[in-house]
Formats: sequence, structure tokens, C-alpha cells
Amino acid sequence: MESFWDTLFGPHADSHTITALQMTVRSVLVFFAVLALLRVSGKRTFGANTAFDMIVKIMLGAVMSRAVVAASPFWGTMLAGFVLVGLHRLLAWGAFHSPLVGRLVKGEGVVLADNGQLNRENLRRNNLTDDDLLEGLRENANLASVEQAQTVRLERDGSISVVKQQE
Repeated sequence: MESFWDTLFGPHADSHTITALQMTVRSVLVFFAVLALLRVSGKRTFGANTAFDMIVKIMLGAVMSRAVVAASPFWGTMLAGFVLVGLHRLLAWGAFHSPLVGRLVKGEGVVLADNGQLNRENLRRNNLTDDDLLEGLRENANLASVEQAQTVRLERDGSISVVKQQE
């Protein structure tokens, strides 16, 4: 005879035997576990769009979904999620305390234009066209041309930031 716990949660279920009720209960449990992980990982993890943060987002979603559908053991999958967030926190701490770790983990920003002059080499290295640069100028500084910008940078998160010329 199956216990209430087995019926509700299906601790020994696999992807072929899990029921809709068990997936639903697992979804609720995983939701609250991921919510707790978000609190532990900090606001930047899911608010930023650096490659470093995107990796955690994608991997955490992929790993935790396996717990919901019983594609992997539930508790092992939960532990893997906690390890991912812990690794993210550790690397973020290392990046805060070490410029070298910061560059390795988060990358570096580059100057795309300075004093109205394009840096064609940096545009080429980052696969940005003149139109991409102009789009960034319009969106982020309400400028129509690069000559109106003192400095244009491609930031570590892939966004374009602009410092306007002094009037």
C-alpha cells in the first residue's frame, strides 16, 4: 500500500512513473526552493545580464526542472541547485576582492568611441556595426550621432553606455 507521502510527492518516481499530482507538488516545492536560492544568491544574479549571471540562470532552470519531472533524483537535483548558487556566490565574492578574478569571471568593458571618434577595431572585435552603435546612442543617451558623445563603451553585460559631450 502506498503511503500518502508516496502518492503526493513520489520520492521514488522516475520520468516514466511520475503522476500529474506528483509533478504539481514537486513544482510547488521547487518554486519555493528556487525562491530561497534567489534570496541567498543576491539581487544581482537575476537582475544582471552578464554572461556570468546568465550561466547561473540557464543552468539553475535546467537543473531544477529535472526535479519537477523526475528526470533525476529529487534531492540530488536540489543539492545541485544549491551548489550552483554557492559557486556563483563564491565567484562573485572572488570577483569583488580580486580584479583578476573579476576580469576572468565577468570580462571587461571596451571603449567603442572616444571624443566622437570610433574605435573600429573594438567594434569589429565585438561584432558591432555602426548601426548597432547608433542604436545604443539613441536608446541610452538620446543622441543622434557619435560626435555628440564624449565616450561610448560596451559594458561587461553587453549594454552600451554613453557619456555625453559637455556643452
